[in-house]
Amino acid sequence: MRGELEDFAAEVFEPFARNDQRRWGRVNLRGLLTDGQRKPVEPMAARLVRRFGHHGDQG
Repeated sequence: MRGELEDFAAEVFEPFARNDQRRWGRVNLRGLLTDGQRKPVEPMAARLVRRFGHHGDQG
């Protein structure tokens, strides 16, 4: 499933001009689809860091 989501996100965010925009679009999409009661960006980012081990702009 994760591979399919990554493929979908790559296609959706491909038109974005900058790599950081594409990356954060993918992060946002994953965050919206993960468990959590509310979807403000800080808790969403924290959940993704815990789950996937990403932080900062790693391109």
